[in-house]
Amino acid sequence: MVGIPPLEGAPLKAEEEMNNQDNKFNSKPIKHRVITMLDRQELDFLDKLGKDALFSVGHKLSYSEILKGLIDFSIEIGFSGEKVNSSLALKEKMMKEVSQIKGGER
Repeated sequence: MVGIPPLEGAPLKAEEEMNNQDNKFNSKPIKHRVITMLDRQELDFLDKLGKDALFSVGHKLSYSEILKGLIDFSIEIGFSGEKVNSSLALKEKMMKEVSQIKGGER
């Protein structure tokens, strides 16, 4: 009966019940793939960050690790997308936030 949804109120199959139970107790968040288009300069920068880490601590950061770090940092400082309508506006807002942190204004 593949492809036929269960009737309302019908009991779940044993396998589906097990999957639902596993999801309740699984503490790992569901991960999603993000695809982006970068120019050569942006890609070279990510490569440089990864290689800097490799030569300084022995672990090359992946693109994913770099992006996660930037996102986690943004979350931690309470960064928002309010009044941001372009990548340039985002960059300017981020520069302002970082300069406030460096200057001890936070």
